Amino acid sequence: MVDHVIRARRAVIGGGVRAASIGLQGGVIHTIGEFDEPFPAAEETVLGSELVLLPGLVDTHVHIDDPGTDWEGFASATAAALAGGITTVVDMPLDCDPVTTTAAALDVKRSAAEGACRVDVGFWGGVVPANVTSLAALAGAGVLGFKCFLSESGNPNFPPLGADEFATAMSVVAELDSVMLVHAESARVLAGCVPPAGRGYRQFLQSRPDDVELDAVRMVLDTVAATGARAHIVHVSSAAVLPLLAAAKRSGLPVSAETCPHYLSFAAEDVPDGGTVFAACPPIRAEENRRLLWQGLAEDTLDMVVSDHSPCAPELKDLDGGDFGRAFGGISSLQIALPAVWTQAAALGFGLADVCRWMAQAPAALAGLADRGAITPGRRADFCAFEPDARWVVHADDLLHRHPITPYDGATLTGAVRQVWRGGRVAETKSRGDLLSATGGVRA
Repeated sequence: MVDHVIRARRAVIGGGVRAASIGLQGGVIHTIGEFDEPFPAAEETVLGSELVLLPGLVDTHVHIDDPGTDWEGFASATAAALAGGITTVVDMPLDCDPVTTTAAALDVKRSAAEGACRVDVGFWGGVVPANVTSLAALAGAGVLGFKCFLSESGNPNFPPLGADEFATAMSVVAELDSVMLVHAESARVLAGCVPPAGRGYRQFLQSRPDDVELDAVRMVLDTVAATGARAHIVHVSSAAVLPLLAAAKRSGLPVSAETCPHYLSFAAEDVPDGGTVFAACPPIRAEENRRLLWQGLAEDTLDMVVSDHSPCAPELKDLDGGDFGRAFGGISSLQIALPAVWTQAAALGFGLADVCRWMAQAPAALAGLADRGAITPGRRADFCAFEPDARWVVHADDLLHRHPITPYDGATLTGAVRQVWRGGRVAETKSRGDLLSATGGVRA
């Protein structure tokens, strides 16, 4: 017996798309059968033929920045995630106050999240020079893994690790059987680059050349080989690192890597001078680079696509001045990550099973969340009903992120989320007006 059945003429199951009935019991997928298989006494939902049932997506790179800033809140971030078909997010440890580098700070973060979240939220722990040898307490407090920088993070409370500190931290991560997420930009190479200044995007790009990522990735891979620790390279923007990652994987090193929707959607040639809404670190690179990142996904050199939703207060983007030397480097895309990726993926011949592998299955595995990320018996009944052929125009003011700033504003995307289930129940998504009403007119 099951208590509910969802019948979908198209569902992403077992690496393909097929018709199926999914029987649910107690918020978990109990059985999967043919589309017309009988389930006595069960309530049922029959999806329209225009929809494809996907697993709820998992985004392991989200900056919620709460408490301590007005950049993003748990209510707005998780409402945006839900509206985008994402049922689990994992929060980054640095753009909040206090930064999540101690068990006490993690408690503060959890208190800020309590009662505000519309999706499941996990946490990465931060690694800085002051806590390199004391990560076990954070692991014991429940972080899903660790995150560090190899160059300045932009937050003086979250300084980078030097080479020796990184090696020590990786040894600890190996002992804990955990994973280290690495912002792989080299402080050594950056020190020799001309800092960004002015409205020219070309100058901004030259301030963070490919060598910045190449040098850092080499150091990470050398340290993985020396310590045996598992490493994950976040937000790969430079295709120049792909041969290094491919060789490391062939040799059996425990390393994985991600890229992000903005690196797959935009190219440097399209970024206007003064277009600081596109500013990100590492930067959006050339069209040929974008093509190679897609090839990296096709060849499994890149394992996943996550948003790196990294918002800030509008004034920090210097939208009026358009000075890349003054603008905060971060892009907001949490709510539209799925259609942004699908728009490009579909045009290149990829399927929805590929997108689910990149945006649900692989991120769940990275975070050790074995109970989600795929439509299979025993997993959580988290789903997204997606209309892959819908076309729509992004309006930043309609998005649920706290600040309506995104380079996707005005873009025409393909694919729309129509319904989301969490634990077997339909989760009601909010409009911007609903969110404002619930928070007394404040973008929570």
